[in-house]
Amino acid sequence: MKTEGLRERKKRAMRRQLSDTATRLFLERGFDSVRVADVAEACGVSEKTVFNYFPTKEALVLDRLEATADALRTHLADPALPPVEAMLRVLAEELRELTTSLAADERALAGYRRFGDLLRETPSLRAYQNDAADRFADVAAEVLAARAGLRAEDPEPQVAAAALLGLWRVQFRALRTHVRPGRPVEDAVAEVTGEVRRAAALLEGGLAGFPAVS
Repeated sequence: MKTEGLRERKKRAMRRQLSDTATRLFLERGFDSVRVADVAEACGVSEKTVFNYFPTKEALVLDRLEATADALRTHLADPALPPVEAMLRVLAEELRELTTSLAADERALAGYRRFGDLLRETPSLRAYQNDAADRFADVAAEVLAARAGLRAEDPEPQVAAAALLGLWRVQFRALRTHVRPGRPVEDAVAEVTGEVRRAAALLEGGLAGFPAVS
């Protein structure tokens, strides 16, 4: 395994500092009331430096999305993993990372809820998140098409990618429902995982098995 060099560690630390500082300022003042220049000043760097790490203001607070795209490329390309299982691994890794940070600090749960409120209340962040979901679907379609010897534009990888990204949306919404102050994190994780696996079972079984509306 390649060892991370000093330069890479410094870049990763700066990226984390910028994102953490921006998130704190956005939560304190509101997204629209904070300029990128304010984030730069709080971190002791230039505004240009911020944009060297993050292409947009929205990317500062939703910095994990690129990691999700990378994970999709890695797991969906693994020929030993069926697509649904590959997606479940991506989601499990994200869930584990999130819940580890939440369990480490009691204040983190309240902060997570406030972060969710910030996303819902800020149109530009919602739009950025929706655009990211579209990019994820494009990534998934490209990888799945390569596995099957198809074009990414073909209907099979397109519908498969959309279905797999539906699991990501299920997990996101389940987190909002079940992760809350006063509830043990492990209980919330069990609920979230259960809902994601119910949705995954539907994908694996096909819509023909979807319960009929009575």
